Amino acid sequence: MSKVRIGVDIGGTFTDVVLWDIDAGETRNTKLLTTPDDPSRAVMDGIRHILNEHSIAPTDVEAVIHGTTLVANALIERKGVKTGLITTRGFRDVLEIGREWRYDLFDLAIEMPTPIAERAARAEITERLDADGNVLTPLALDELDDIAAAFQATDVQSIAVCLLHAYRNPAHELAIKNRLAEIAPDLSVSLSSVVSAEMGEYERSSTTVADAYVHPIFKRYVERLVDGLAEMAIGCDLLLVLSDGRTVRHDTATEFPIRLVQSGPAAGAQAAVLYGGVSGEHDLLCFDMGGTTAKACLIEHGEPQRSASFEVARVFRFAEGSGLPLQIPAIDMIEIGAGGGSIARIDRLGLIQVGPDSAGSDPGPVCYGKAGTEPTVTDADLILGYLDADSFLGGAMHLDKSAAIEAIRTKLADPLGISVEDAAWGIHETVTGNMAQAAAIHAIEKGLNIARFKMVPIGGAGPVHACSLAQKMGIDRLICPLGAGVASAIGMLGSPISFEFAQTNMARLDAVDWREIATLTDQLTDRGRELVRNAGVSVPDITVRYGAMMRYVGQGYEVEAPIEESAIRTGDSAAIKAVFEASYRQRFGRTEGMPPEVITWRVVVSGPRPPLLDAISGTENTSRTFDATQAKGSRAVWFGSDSGFIETPVFDRYGLQPATKLDGPSIIEEVESTLILPPDFTAEVDSARNLIISTE
Repeated sequence: MSKVRIGVDIGGTFTDVVLWDIDAGETRNTKLLTTPDDPSRAVMDGIRHILNEHSIAPTDVEAVIHGTTLVANALIERKGVKTGLITTRGFRDVLEIGREWRYDLFDLAIEMPTPIAERAARAEITERLDADGNVLTPLALDELDDIAAAFQATDVQSIAVCLLHAYRNPAHELAIKNRLAEIAPDLSVSLSSVVSAEMGEYERSSTTVADAYVHPIFKRYVERLVDGLAEMAIGCDLLLVLSDGRTVRHDTATEFPIRLVQSGPAAGAQAAVLYGGVSGEHDLLCFDMGGTTAKACLIEHGEPQRSASFEVARVFRFAEGSGLPLQIPAIDMIEIGAGGGSIARIDRLGLIQVGPDSAGSDPGPVCYGKAGTEPTVTDADLILGYLDADSFLGGAMHLDKSAAIEAIRTKLADPLGISVEDAAWGIHETVTGNMAQAAAIHAIEKGLNIARFKMVPIGGAGPVHACSLAQKMGIDRLICPLGAGVASAIGMLGSPISFEFAQTNMARLDAVDWREIATLTDQLTDRGRELVRNAGVSVPDITVRYGAMMRYVGQGYEVEAPIEESAIRTGDSAAIKAVFEASYRQRFGRTEGMPPEVITWRVVVSGPRPPLLDAISGTENTSRTFDATQAKGSRAVWFGSDSGFIETPVFDRYGLQPATKLDGPSIIEEVESTLILPPDFTAEVDSARNLIISTE
């Protein structure tokens, strides 16, 4: 029998499941509503449904790859467990002091993120290391019994241990963990030297506390999934996608749960890389708009931009510095706006505001007919004719257009004294304009011109808004893939098994102890090889890449420089300086006349990328493929107050064969998403069955 792999992506509104038949080179997919009370239920229901629908035996499943919003939601909604912190004496308040940096200099009543570990649950212990990891004050381990007893008395379930300079010497943290295992074995323990072995007390403390906060609930969630797969007779390993788009086995993910905070969106960026590759484009803007949020990621030379830090649970959604900093490798994505379920209202200035809150999947938009009362982006898209009430999700879900009209009339149109259509158009233009502005600013901050990138719109709502968004940003070419609505799940199937380690060892480049660094990178490489090998990658297929976070002496921020292993082995400072200056020049357009220094060494150990490219290069969903280049019907679509409703042809996405050309206005429907092609846009199907869209 043919072997299959299954990718499952949980979003705030929908759970997407994609099945890849490896031998046939085909994919199949399905979409169902997320179950917020227990997300694992939708995962198991989706897997069971897609196997039954295509008569595939559970024993033929070779791998299940999963991306989840569980970690992010737990941090945003503060639904983790009560967490304590053990830190070096004198550093109890690091989480509240932070960097003493204000994200709004002129707000006298500025609201900062509340620390996850409240002050009463933060304990100090006597010990001290210097910046090189040498012991200045021995660890007073006898103090730990009283600390543990106090934590247990206040119902603390998980503990973060973050000692000063533990990234250089983890001995004290390990001693605390071993002692806690003896006196309080029921407590979950996260060590900063394991979770984030990098310099930066505030960021390292915040990351470790966040990891401890979600660890117990994430562990239980993964155990439910593993048990559920076993009950279905699926005997393969469960793999999970990390925030940097890499994939690991479930036991590794459970060891580092904070690494999954951006799990689903990161897989979307991996999908954009695949789709861009089959169309010969490698500089891309991935635009992922789902039911709850919209995110964007810039991809240069076929690689998503990555960051060594991340921020979550912001007090103000788009205010950098108002959230909890996480020192983890992540794909550099920006949340640029609202999703299909985002709620529209009139703000205090009498203008239409969209988001940030969302109706989610329960109750969902008003048109879902599940007792929702607040108008959303999806309701507006339905009224404007972008969505069809009878063909949503391929006809599996009927939308109530009259309810959407009534909600927008009573909540927006009548109070503003405008028509329902103008109010719906206002929602559409507001959310699209906000997204265009945020994406353009994100590119400018990276020193990039967004107009030179090609857009890959994915997510259930991405293709609906893509052309309007591109027009506002000056992007003249879009690559719209088949199956865009489930692209993140497809990206999971194409993500390589891989893991990244980072270790701070700060030194001027001309004073690096190369023997010590060779030993350090060898240790990280050996750990990575073991993780990747245990996930099923054969030894000859494992590759290793090295890098360093570097800066000029006296600077406060670093850039990453790729390093050759030979340069580490031979201590070739000149070669490393050259690649650092090349990276610095690319980012800032110049170099400085100061000596460079290395802050952190990074090692990425990877297996090969799965050969998914063939499955999305012209053979995808062949069971639905047919030749039907004529419109299957038409409907009235609103393209602005000047033109009003225009009778627009509707095409079946699965019937569009390579070389088919379409002129706007047109609507192209598939089960998971709908593409809106406005006037002045043209589309052509390429050999991989992507729709290549251009402006006239």
